[in-house]
Amino acid sequence: MSKVAIVLGTRPEAVKLAPVILGFRSCPHLRTRVILTGQHREMLYQTLGWFEIEADADLQIMTPRQSLADITCRALVGLEAVLTDERPDLVLVQGDTTTTFAAALAAFYQKIPLGHVEAGLRTGVADDPYPEEMNRRLTSRLAALHFAPTMRAAENLKREGILDHVYLTGNTVIDALHTIASRKPECPVAGLDWEKSRVMLVTAHRRENWGQPLENIAHALVDILEAHPDTALVLPLHKNPTVREPLQRILGAHPRAFLDEPFDYPQLVGALQRSTLVLTDSGGLQEEAPAFGKPVLVLRETTERPEAIEAGVALKVGTDRTAIARTAHALLTDAALYGQMARAVNPFGDGHATGRILRPTLAYLGLPSD
Repeated sequence: MSKVAIVLGTRPEAVKLAPVILGFRSCPHLRTRVILTGQHREMLYQTLGWFEIEADADLQIMTPRQSLADITCRALVGLEAVLTDERPDLVLVQGDTTTTFAAALAAFYQKIPLGHVEAGLRTGVADDPYPEEMNRRLTSRLAALHFAPTMRAAENLKREGILDHVYLTGNTVIDALHTIASRKPECPVAGLDWEKSRVMLVTAHRRENWGQPLENIAHALVDILEAHPDTALVLPLHKNPTVREPLQRILGAHPRAFLDEPFDYPQLVGALQRSTLVLTDSGGLQEEAPAFGKPVLVLRETTERPEAIEAGVALKVGTDRTAIARTAHALLTDAALYGQMARAVNPFGDGHATGRILRPTLAYLGLPSD
């Protein structure tokens, strides 16, 4: 039997790694340990709870207004102690968070092989998104196993000279999505009748959008609401006050703008199922919304998920006020355009990524796959 340590720190990591954790823990040849950094503490525990997953260790690094350097240093020091104690045969991380990079570096320092779930995403711009693009590039240089969600991601790795142990898996978020959607989750929002309005689900929080870009997005949302009296928007607010303040100031008084606290994952899935249109700067929602036939407007100047654009399930509109409002107006008024996007095939997976990650891991560790 071999030991695998799965390290995570944020809610998106918890969502995407939950199916992997459950799959690995069900394997008789593995002893799977779950280690949390606590980069997002409350939301992280809440999400794991929905999948009935308990952690084996929690570094509890979260502090108010923590900087990237704070997160990296505390995670690196904490993980050094845990990995020294646990001595896993493999460390597994997901995506591109600061926790991901810190765990990759900690594993390298301990000379423990690293597996990287959702490997190979690239925008080609080193600081956009910031710091995620560099986190994932650096993690790729440290990883021994690369689980690429799409063919484009696998090709990105090969262009960088990463040729060995690259596996095409699909994205684990689709595995998670199917699990939660089967439970038919609700998403109650005070004052909103989902049946009486066409609802836009909005998320906006990325660092590169802080300041004027975020204000542009908020003003564009007001423009859309004013132009379409039958629409409403639901916007779960990020905890960061830099994000919350401009959104509350610009949108808070509008009677059809429903600003809420962050949704737990089942609520988010429920909102996706009931929404008409998704506007987001999130990476995960670009993958999840197409599973329900919901067109996505990407509120970013770059995306590491160009497959969504190419497949016709998403449109990149950036943070220009006019472009956002104009594109949303087109989708809300042109049934043919809307239908074309809603019926496009989701390029991010079929819900069986976990098995495609587990089997190569067992092989790498010299374990049977039965």
